[in-house]
Amino acid sequence: MGKLLFWIFVVIAVLFVARIAGRMAAAKQAGAQTNRTAARGRAPQPKPVESMVRCAHCGIHMPRSEALLQNGQTWCNAEHARLGPRKH
Repeated sequence: MGKLLFWIFVVIAVLFVARIAGRMAAAKQAGAQTNRTAARGRAPQPKPVESMVRCAHCGIHMPRSEALLQNGQTWCNAEHARLGPRKH
């Protein structure tokens, strides 16, 4: 029984050390990317926020730039625009 507990402890300790090493490597890599961006003299640009619209036929939500606008309503594709609004 003592040997079994010893090996369970060893396995848990190895997994714990591997987890810490992985976190340290990820943090180091993220720091290196930040340093490269700073060395180029510019910060990473945030993505612009875009409003979402709903298809009048199927109800799917999509970015406004991807929607089709006809007759004051938004559609996800030309087929849904042709079919018109669906009655629920």
